[in-house]
Amino acid sequence: MTGSAAAVLPREPQAPSIAAVTAPLNFIVPQAEKPVLESSALTGGAPRELFATTAREVDILDLRPLAESFSLDREGFVLRQAPTAVDDPYDDRAVEAIYYSEIEALLKRELGASRVAVFDATRRSDAAAGAANRDGARGPAGRVHVDYTATSGPRRAADVLGKSEMARLSAQGARIVQVNAWRPIRGPVQRAPLALADAASVRPRALVATDQIFPDRVGEIYHLAYEEGQRWFYAPEMTREEVLLIKGWDSLDDGRARFTPHSAFTPPRQRSDAPPRESIEIRTFAVIE
Repeated sequence: MTGSAAAVLPREPQAPSIAAVTAPLNFIVPQAEKPVLESSALTGGAPRELFATTAREVDILDLRPLAESFSLDREGFVLRQAPTAVDDPYDDRAVEAIYYSEIEALLKRELGASRVAVFDATRRSDAAAGAANRDGARGPAGRVHVDYTATSGPRRAADVLGKSEMARLSAQGARIVQVNAWRPIRGPVQRAPLALADAASVRPRALVATDQIFPDRVGEIYHLAYEEGQRWFYAPEMTREEVLLIKGWDSLDDGRARFTPHSAFTPPRQRSDAPPRESIEIRTFAVIE
């Protein structure tokens, strides 16, 4: 799919500041054969990695001083104030009846989308038992990854929107963007925050397509290989009134951000007695006609 909008130019590299932390992130080690990840839905517990990873120390900058200038089309993520009327994000009925509509409205404003389709909600916690979901408990994802690839993004969009609708949108030159909305369930977040790569600093060769095995299908995600020059950001002590919007795939391929690597990480001097990180992420496809 194509569109007429011009790509957003990359930002000039930011030097580490006093607001940066240095922490290890887990990167994939490239290998000759295609890597395989067995999902939590398949294992019934933690995902099983059938590939090697390596921990590399990186500088992770506080994004707050630059937050107002960040763009989904340049860095691939933005931080927004977005209070919710849902008191208990563990209440599936409230999430589906109220929260989905809030996220849809937020993304319509952010992207000028004509339609936003919500297709998944996942809660995560770094407590020992994880966070409860209909399909099992989930912990934070501890590998640098992107939820979709150039292959799986449009395939999943066709699953969600319907093949005939995808054909219609393609014929009209519409744009489809996969966006995750990530919010703390309780705040401020003091453990396992989210590190996000500036998408403009990630070279395509560092994105390693990986088969993700589910009980009924095989998906595909990217894991990230470490390279010098990758730039990292996080939002310290996020509250439940804040949301990170993270681009996972964009049907436009014109130089703008398409894939945004991210991972939970352990900040230096993280207190062991700090409350567990609890979060909810909503996966969506935004349609821009």
